Amino acid sequence: MEIAKFIIDNNATVRQTAKQFGISKSTVHKDVTERLMQINPSLAKEARKVLDVNKSERHIRGGLATREKYLHAHI
Repeated sequence: MEIAKFIIDNNATVRQTAKQFGISKSTVHKDVTERLMQINPSLAKEARKVLDVNKSERHIRGGLATREKYLHAHI
């Protein structure tokens, strides 16, 4: 429940959440999608919405990061 609240409050990605709690990305994903559904389905759905938005935007963030990398590499 603490992980889900962190994701919702901070609009955090799986990677950011894993780093914050010192656990693996797969543990974060499993906790939110499977384990939390049994404990608190409404919280799990809310956290899932945030993760789905992050997932749909990740290709954009990756492209921006690559662009930044090469902009600074040629200076």
